[in-house]
Amino acid sequence: VKGRHDTWQIKVGHLNVLCAEPVGRVKRQDSWTIAVISYRNIMAGLPLWDNTALSQLKEGMPTDNMVAIYDSYAEHYDVEVEKREYTAPRMCAEAVAKWLDDRKGARILDVAAGTGLCGAELKKLGFTSVDALDCSQGSLDFAKSKNRYNRYICDFIGTNRLDIEDDHYDAVACCGGFIPAALKTDCLPELIRLVKPGGYVCITTRKAYLTSVKAFSDGKLEAAMMELQNKGLWEQVSREITPGYHTDIDGVTFVFRVLR
Repeated sequence: VKGRHDTWQIKVGHLNVLCAEPVGRVKRQDSWTIAVISYRNIMAGLPLWDNTALSQLKEGMPTDNMVAIYDSYAEHYDVEVEKREYTAPRMCAEAVAKWLDDRKGARILDVAAGTGLCGAELKKLGFTSVDALDCSQGSLDFAKSKNRYNRYICDFIGTNRLDIEDDHYDAVACCGGFIPAALKTDCLPELIRLVKPGGYVCITTRKAYLTSVKAFSDGKLEAAMMELQNKGLWEQVSREITPGYHTDIDGVTFVFRVLR
Protein backbone atom coordinates (compact mmCIF):
# COMPACT_ATOMS: atom_id res chain seq x y z
CA VAL A 1 0.00 0.00 0.00
CA LYS A 2 1.21 3.48 -0.84
CA GLY A 3 -0.61 6.47 0.57
CA ARG A 4 -0.31 10.14 1.31
CA HIS A 5 -3.14 12.35 2.57
CA ASP A 6 -6.24 11.21 0.63
CA THR A 7 -4.91 9.00 -2.18
CA TRP A 8 -4.08 5.32 -1.84
CA GLN A 9 -2.82 2.67 -4.24
CA ILE A 10 -4.18 -0.76 -3.40
CA LYS A 11 -3.55 -4.25 -4.76
CA VAL A 12 -7.17 -5.29 -5.20
CA GLY A 13 -8.05 -8.67 -3.77
CA HIS A 14 -5.21 -8.66 -1.28
CA LEU A 15 -6.14 -5.69 0.89
CA ASN A 16 -9.41 -4.09 1.82
CA VAL A 17 -9.12 -0.45 2.88
CA LEU A 18 -12.09 0.94 4.78
CA CYS A 19 -12.74 4.43 3.41
CA ALA A 20 -15.62 6.84 3.22
CA GLU A 21 -17.24 8.10 -0.01
CA PRO A 22 -14.81 6.39 -2.39
CA VAL A 23 -14.49 7.48 -5.99
CA GLY A 24 -11.74 6.27 -8.27
CA ARG A 25 -10.47 4.38 -11.25
CA VAL A 26 -9.07 0.91 -11.84
CA LYS A 27 -6.25 0.17 -14.27
CA ARG A 28 -4.14 -2.82 -15.30
CA GLN A 29 -0.42 -2.83 -14.62
CA ASP A 30 1.36 -6.08 -15.55
CA SER A 31 -0.22 -8.81 -13.40
CA TRP A 32 -1.54 -6.30 -10.89
CA THR A 33 -4.86 -4.59 -10.77
CA ILE A 34 -4.34 -1.18 -9.21
CA ALA A 35 -7.18 0.86 -7.80
CA VAL A 36 -6.48 4.54 -7.18
CA ILE A 37 -9.05 5.73 -4.71
CA SER A 38 -9.66 9.26 -3.50
CA TYR A 39 -11.95 9.64 -0.53
CA ARG A 40 -13.10 12.05 2.08
CA ASN A 41 -12.18 10.35 5.31
CA ILE A 42 -11.52 12.27 8.48
CA MET A 43 -8.35 10.28 9.14
CA ALA A 44 -7.02 10.40 5.57
CA GLY A 45 -3.26 10.66 5.51
CA LEU A 46 -2.67 9.45 9.04
CA PRO A 47 -1.01 6.16 9.93
CA LEU A 48 -3.61 3.45 9.45
CA TRP A 49 -6.78 3.76 11.52
CA ASP A 50 -8.46 0.92 9.61
CA ASN A 51 -9.14 -1.27 12.60
CA THR A 52 -10.33 1.45 14.95
CA ALA A 53 -13.68 3.14 15.48
CA LEU A 54 -12.23 6.38 14.11
CA SER A 55 -12.14 4.90 10.61
CA GLN A 56 -15.92 5.38 10.56
CA LEU A 57 -15.69 9.17 10.83
CA LYS A 58 -16.42 11.10 7.65
CA GLU A 59 -17.31 14.56 6.51
CA GLY A 60 -20.97 15.49 6.82
CA MET A 61 -22.00 12.62 9.08
CA PRO A 62 -24.74 13.33 11.68
CA THR A 63 -23.45 14.78 14.93
CA ASP A 64 -25.06 12.01 16.99
CA ASN A 65 -23.14 9.40 15.00
CA MET A 66 -19.88 11.28 15.47
CA VAL A 67 -20.50 11.54 19.22
CA ALA A 68 -21.25 7.82 19.47
CA ILE A 69 -17.94 6.99 17.79
CA TYR A 70 -15.93 9.17 20.15
CA ASP A 71 -17.85 7.81 23.16
CA SER A 72 -17.01 4.26 22.15
CA TYR A 73 -13.33 5.08 21.58
CA ALA A 74 -12.66 7.26 24.62
CA GLU A 75 -10.89 4.54 26.61
CA HIS A 76 -8.47 3.88 23.74
CA TYR A 77 -7.96 7.35 22.29
CA ASP A 78 -4.94 8.55 24.27
CA VAL A 79 -2.94 5.38 23.67
CA GLU A 80 -3.72 5.27 19.96
CA VAL A 81 -2.90 8.92 19.20
CA GLU A 82 0.37 8.58 21.12
CA LYS A 83 1.33 5.78 18.72
CA ARG A 84 0.66 8.20 15.87
CA GLU A 85 2.86 10.95 17.37
CA TYR A 86 0.01 13.43 17.78
CA THR A 87 1.63 16.65 19.00
CA ALA A 88 -1.19 19.08 18.18
CA PRO A 89 -2.33 19.44 21.84
CA ARG A 90 1.12 20.69 22.78
CA MET A 91 1.15 23.08 19.80
CA CYS A 92 -2.15 24.59 20.90
CA ALA A 93 -1.20 24.83 24.58
CA GLU A 94 2.09 26.51 23.73
CA ALA A 95 0.26 29.06 21.59
CA VAL A 96 -1.96 29.93 24.55
CA ALA A 97 1.07 30.21 26.83
CA LYS A 98 2.82 32.53 24.38
CA TRP A 99 0.06 35.13 24.65
CA LEU A 100 -1.17 34.74 28.24
CA ASP A 101 1.14 36.00 30.99
CA ASP A 102 -0.95 35.11 34.04
CA ARG A 103 -0.81 31.33 34.12
CA LYS A 104 -2.06 30.97 37.68
CA GLY A 105 -5.06 33.29 37.39
CA ALA A 106 -6.12 32.92 33.76
CA ARG A 107 -9.35 31.08 33.00
CA ILE A 108 -9.21 28.89 29.90
CA LEU A 109 -11.91 26.92 28.11
CA ASP A 110 -10.71 23.93 26.09
CA VAL A 111 -13.26 23.57 23.27
CA ALA A 112 -13.59 20.11 21.68
CA ALA A 113 -11.56 18.96 24.67
CA GLY A 114 -12.10 15.24 24.09
CA THR A 115 -10.16 13.11 26.56
CA GLY A 116 -8.18 16.12 27.74
CA LEU A 117 -4.85 15.98 25.93
CA CYS A 118 -4.71 19.74 25.45
CA GLY A 119 -5.80 20.26 29.04
CA ALA A 120 -2.95 18.06 30.21
CA GLU A 121 -0.49 20.13 28.18
CA LEU A 122 -1.89 23.38 29.59
CA LYS A 123 -1.40 22.03 33.11
CA LYS A 124 2.21 21.18 32.31
CA LEU A 125 2.70 24.83 31.35
CA GLY A 126 1.38 26.04 34.69
CA PHE A 127 -2.26 26.88 33.94
CA THR A 128 -4.46 25.90 36.87
CA SER A 129 -7.98 27.04 35.88
CA VAL A 130 -8.96 25.11 32.75
CA ASP A 131 -12.48 23.92 31.87
CA ALA A 132 -13.48 21.40 29.22
CA LEU A 133 -16.25 21.58 26.62
CA ASP A 134 -17.04 18.56 24.46
CA CYS A 135 -20.12 16.83 23.08
CA SER A 136 -18.79 13.34 23.93
CA GLN A 137 -19.70 12.45 27.50
CA GLY A 138 -17.54 9.35 27.27
CA SER A 139 -14.50 11.45 26.42
CA LEU A 140 -15.21 13.88 29.24
CA ASP A 141 -15.64 11.00 31.69
CA PHE A 142 -12.20 9.73 30.71
CA ALA A 143 -10.71 13.22 31.11
CA LYS A 144 -12.33 13.48 34.54
CA SER A 145 -10.77 10.17 35.57
CA LYS A 146 -7.41 11.78 34.86
CA ASN A 147 -8.36 15.01 36.71
CA ARG A 148 -7.47 17.13 33.69
CA TYR A 149 -9.97 19.97 34.17
CA ASN A 150 -11.82 21.98 36.78
CA ARG A 151 -15.21 21.80 35.08
CA TYR A 152 -16.61 19.37 32.50
CA ILE A 153 -19.29 20.74 30.15
CA CYS A 154 -21.01 18.32 27.79
CA ASP A 155 -22.43 20.33 24.90
CA PHE A 156 -21.89 20.96 21.20
CA ILE A 157 -20.86 24.43 20.12
CA GLY A 158 -22.40 25.92 16.99
CA THR A 159 -24.94 28.69 16.56
CA ASN A 160 -26.46 27.71 19.93
CA ARG A 161 -25.76 29.84 22.98
CA LEU A 162 -23.90 27.85 25.62
CA ASP A 163 -24.84 28.05 29.28
CA ILE A 164 -21.76 30.15 29.99
CA GLU A 165 -21.82 33.87 30.73
CA ASP A 166 -20.28 36.46 28.43
CA ASP A 167 -16.58 37.32 28.83
CA HIS A 168 -16.04 34.44 31.24
CA TYR A 169 -12.65 33.24 29.98
CA ASP A 170 -9.26 34.77 29.33
CA ALA A 171 -8.69 32.34 26.46
CA VAL A 172 -10.26 29.58 24.44
CA ALA A 173 -8.08 26.72 23.21
CA CYS A 174 -9.47 24.56 20.41
CA CYS A 175 -7.28 21.70 19.24
CA GLY A 176 -8.52 19.31 16.57
CA GLY A 177 -12.08 20.64 16.70
CA PHE A 178 -12.17 22.02 13.17
CA ILE A 179 -12.28 18.69 11.38
CA PRO A 180 -14.74 17.25 8.86
CA ALA A 181 -17.22 15.75 11.31
CA ALA A 182 -17.13 18.33 14.07
CA LEU A 183 -17.01 22.14 14.36
CA LYS A 184 -18.10 24.50 11.60
CA THR A 185 -17.42 28.16 11.00
CA ASP A 186 -20.78 29.08 12.54
CA CYS A 187 -19.35 28.52 16.04
CA LEU A 188 -16.77 31.29 15.77
CA PRO A 189 -19.02 34.08 17.13
CA GLU A 190 -19.79 31.95 20.19
CA LEU A 191 -16.08 31.40 20.82
CA ILE A 192 -15.63 35.17 20.78
CA ARG A 193 -18.57 35.75 23.16
CA LEU A 194 -17.03 33.51 25.79
CA VAL A 195 -13.72 35.42 25.93
CA LYS A 196 -13.27 38.78 27.62
CA PRO A 197 -11.94 41.70 25.53
CA GLY A 198 -8.17 41.45 25.38
CA GLY A 199 -8.30 37.66 25.69
CA TYR A 200 -7.37 35.11 23.06
CA VAL A 201 -8.83 32.36 20.90
CA CYS A 202 -6.29 29.74 19.78
CA ILE A 203 -7.31 27.23 17.10
CA THR A 204 -5.06 24.36 15.98
CA THR A 205 -5.94 22.02 13.13
CA ARG A 206 -4.35 20.11 10.28
CA LYS A 207 -3.17 22.50 7.57
CA ALA A 208 -4.50 20.17 4.87
CA TYR A 209 -8.05 20.62 6.18
CA LEU A 210 -8.00 24.24 4.97
CA THR A 211 -8.22 22.88 1.43
CA SER A 212 -9.51 19.31 1.69
CA VAL A 213 -12.62 19.78 3.84
CA LYS A 214 -15.67 21.10 2.00
CA ALA A 215 -16.74 23.35 4.87
CA PHE A 216 -13.29 25.00 5.04
CA SER A 217 -11.96 24.73 1.46
CA ASP A 218 -11.55 27.61 -0.99
CA GLY A 219 -10.64 29.77 1.98
CA LYS A 220 -14.03 29.42 3.71
CA LEU A 221 -12.64 29.00 7.23
CA GLU A 222 -10.21 31.86 7.00
CA ALA A 223 -12.78 34.02 5.21
CA ALA A 224 -15.18 33.49 8.12
CA MET A 225 -12.41 34.45 10.53
CA MET A 226 -11.62 37.60 8.55
CA GLU A 227 -15.30 38.58 8.34
CA LEU A 228 -15.43 38.68 12.13
CA GLN A 229 -12.20 40.69 12.16
CA ASN A 230 -13.69 43.18 9.72
CA LYS A 231 -16.63 43.57 12.10
CA GLY A 232 -14.19 44.51 14.85
CA LEU A 233 -14.86 41.45 17.01
CA TRP A 234 -11.31 40.11 17.03
CA GLU A 235 -7.96 40.52 15.30
CA GLN A 236 -5.52 37.90 14.12
CA VAL A 237 -2.20 38.14 15.93
CA SER A 238 -0.63 34.91 14.69
CA ARG A 239 -0.97 32.27 11.99
CA GLU A 240 1.76 29.66 12.36
CA ILE A 241 2.32 26.51 10.32
CA THR A 242 4.16 23.84 12.30
CA PRO A 243 5.41 20.42 11.15
CA GLY A 244 4.65 17.31 13.15
CA TYR A 245 0.93 17.68 13.88
CA HIS A 246 1.09 13.98 13.11
CA THR A 247 4.05 12.29 11.47
CA ASP A 248 4.72 14.02 8.13
CA ILE A 249 1.60 16.20 8.51
CA ASP A 250 1.72 19.95 9.12
CA GLY A 251 -0.50 21.76 11.57
CA VAL A 252 -1.67 25.36 11.55
CA THR A 253 -2.44 27.43 14.63
CA PHE A 254 -4.47 30.63 14.49
CA VAL A 255 -4.42 33.08 17.39
CA PHE A 256 -6.94 35.91 17.64
CA ARG A 257 -7.17 38.69 20.22
CA VAL A 258 -10.78 39.45 21.16
CA LEU A 259 -11.70 43.12 20.74
CA ARG A 260 -15.42 43.53 21.26
